[in-house]
Parts: sequence; structure tokens; C-alpha cells
Amino acid sequence: MTTDRIVIAGGGIGGLAAAIGLANRGRDVIVLEKSGAFGEIGAGIQLGPNAFHAFDALGIGDAARNMAVYIDNLRLMDALTAREITRIPLGEEFRAFMGNPYGVVHRGELHRVFLKACQAHDRVELRTDARVIGYDQTQDHARAILEDGQAIQGTAVIGADGLWSKIRSQMLHDGPPRISGHTTYRSVIPVDEMPEDLRWNAATLWAGPKCHIVHYPLSGWKLFNLVVTYHNDAPAPVAGTPVTHDEVRQGFEHVHPKALQVIDKGSNWKKWVLCDRDPVMTWTDGNVALLGDAAHPMLQYFAQGACMAMEDAVCLAEELSRPNVAPQDALVTYQGKRHLRTARVQLQSREIGTHIYHPEGAHADLRNKLMIEKNPLNWYETLSWLYKKK
Repeated sequence: MTTDRIVIAGGGIGGLAAAIGLANRGRDVIVLEKSGAFGEIGAGIQLGPNAFHAFDALGIGDAARNMAVYIDNLRLMDALTAREITRIPLGEEFRAFMGNPYGVVHRGELHRVFLKACQAHDRVELRTDARVIGYDQTQDHARAILEDGQAIQGTAVIGADGLWSKIRSQMLHDGPPRISGHTTYRSVIPVDEMPEDLRWNAATLWAGPKCHIVHYPLSGWKLFNLVVTYHNDAPAPVAGTPVTHDEVRQGFEHVHPKALQVIDKGSNWKKWVLCDRDPVMTWTDGNVALLGDAAHPMLQYFAQGACMAMEDAVCLAEELSRPNVAPQDALVTYQGKRHLRTARVQLQSREIGTHIYHPEGAHADLRNKLMIEKNPLNWYETLSWLYKKK
């Protein structure tokens, strides 16, 4: 097993998705997680139809569908006037067009689905307290080098170790991530604490000058996920730091009181300063490859970070399980199939954050006019490149 297995650095959603995808195709896998336990930090995430395409390909479709909340609409609201700009219905017509539904889940619940699948599979070994700091390789094998000096060998090493990937740092020498200057604050509250006039079965975004507010239900309608983002030119990365209500509110004093309720109802806020990287054309080195945020970290504005990682996992598993194909050749093919699609999401996520969610004045009025003119079918066709089942 040690000579023919795939070594995965990182036990997040992307790493575990790759592990179960490979195991289901007959490959032995070891997942190395730096923490003392497998888990996920964060709250809600949105899952477009392409995520459900990936769930099915990875063999966890039923489990994933059972824990998702299925919302009726994507709603874009004007944060200054409290008027709806547009909505995208997500009912039967949407599902038929895209080939799958749109859902929202708690990140931890999704991670547990993958973790249980890996724990139950006899081809997956899970190891904690295994911090990967680099790699080395020969023609036929690669090794993940741990902080304690151990070397874990396999036919390939996959860096699924996130935004601050050590595998990427050694491979590409491209320095730290790009700081966007956008700060996101997150909270989760019980449904009965959400203002009644905002308890919509929708992923709702209130767009305002240099800010926006997002909310949607989670966990079988027991919770509401609250996410508010302020373009405040934050100078340094921050991840999960607790903050006061006053700090959160200071970037939103100009928005309509109806939208401001969301912030006032939130509690135990934590903040993240958003970072990404420029797309790259290469994320393989011989028998070593990157996956998910290690390969193509993106801003949150397309709600596609986890979705892209799961798509990576599907493609990686397909290519590494092809008979009579050398791992380095399979990894190059994987890279070729994924790099332009993920680059598009990276770059468009930046544009959405600046030109769709945060503009003001004439720019915002033009956005509103163009969006109001779109009917549901127009929206489905606009989003088909991303969501539609091929």
C-alpha cells in the first residue's frame, strides 16, 4: 500500500473529496491533516448545481442531498432602498435546466459527510497531527515531508493544504496571497432570532456602496447564516478573529434600516480579511499537484470555493485511476482540464465583488437597470457555463 498509494496533504473538504473519489476508483489513499482532529472552521456555504454533480460523481449524492436546505430564490436587494433588484428562481425549471438543485449547508456538516465516507472506506487512511512542510520525489514516487521529519511516500502527492499551502510554496515560489482589502464578518443565529420580515427561504444579498450583507437558512431551518462584507482596505490577513458588534456595524451605517437589522441581530461575530491569488497556468511538478485553494484560491463572491475543490477532486480521481497512465502524465491532464475553468471563477469573483456587489451612484443604477431587465431564462443561460450538467 505504501508504494502505490496517493498521499494527500490537507484534510479539508477538497482533500477528503479527493480521497473518497480516488478510493472509490480503487486507489489507496492516506490523508495527512496538520490539526489534532479533522474538522472545518466557518459556517454556511452555498452549493450550486455543479456541487451536486460532483457529489454524485464522488458517491455521496444521497448523503449530501439529505443535509442540504433547498432555497427558493437567489435574491439581490438594494441595500440603500431595500428594494429588490432581481431574483433567480431555483425551482423545478432551474433544476431541469441545470440538472441539479441549488442548496445551502453548514460547512461543518458537509465536511462530516466526506469524513464519514472516508472513515468507512478501507482504502482511506486518515492521520492527524501530520503537518506537511514540503515534498521530494523520484521518477516513480513522491514523498510528503512532515514537520517532525517523517517522509510519507506514495506514487503521487496532492497538495490540498489551502490558501497558505506549503506544497504550493515549494512548487511555485510565488510568495504570500494577495490581500483584497475586503473584510468579511460571520455569525450564525437561531431562526427565531432572525427578524420575521427577513426569514426568506432564499440566499439574499443586499448590495451597497463598498459593502454587502448576505443571509440564508441552515441546518433544516434551525439557524440563519449571516455574512457581511465591508471594503475597508484592510492591510493584513485575518482569519476567524472575534470582533465586537460595534466593529461590524461601522461599515454599514449608510444602509437601509431593514438590512441593518441583520447586523444588529448577529452575535459572536468573527472576521476574515479576504485573500486570493492570481491564476497560474501550472500547478503540477512531476508526481506532485495542487488542488482546491492551494491551486486556485478565490474570493467568496461566486460562492464557488468548495465547489471548485470538489470538481478538482472528481477530475483528479478520474485521471489518476486511468490504467497504464503514469501519475505525472495523469496530473498534467488534470491540470489541463481544470486551470481555465478555475481561472475564470477566480477572476470573475474579483469583478463581481467590485462591480456588482459594491458600486455606488451611476454604476449601481446601471447594474440595477441591466439586472431588472433579465428574466429567469436569461439568468439560467448566463449561469449555464458554471452550473449546467455537461
